Amino acid sequence: MHIKKEGFDYAFDPNACKGCAGNCCIGESGYIWVNPYEIKKIADFLGVEEERFKKDYLKKVKYRYSIKEVYKEGSFECLFFDKEGGGCSIYEVRPSQCASYPFWEYFKSNFKEVYEECPGIVTL
Repeated sequence: MHIKKEGFDYAFDPNACKGCAGNCCIGESGYIWVNPYEIKKIADFLGVEEERFKKDYLKKVKYRYSIKEVYKEGSFECLFFDKEGGGCSIYEVRPSQCASYPFWEYFKSNFKEVYEECPGIVTL
């Protein structure tokens, strides 16, 4: 089953995630934004205090928070990406930015980039 979203010239096949190396979680450095609700939800999921979670897992960028990245094998990856375990270790409570991938406004005008990055992209 392909997922479609109005305004996008492509669909997404979530079954492709099973054979992907986590391309949406690794690569160039960037930001994985989390809002206050998501911070609480993830901290609760991990069983840590919110302030400890912010200190250990997030970086503050001006007035916002982003999940920290780690540099491994020549690229950056989300702190919660578990390559050996097969994906996101906080998948059930992942940020909305992650849950909305690959339907980001940015990709409306940069289709080639998402097509090359994500094996689940299906052209319409």
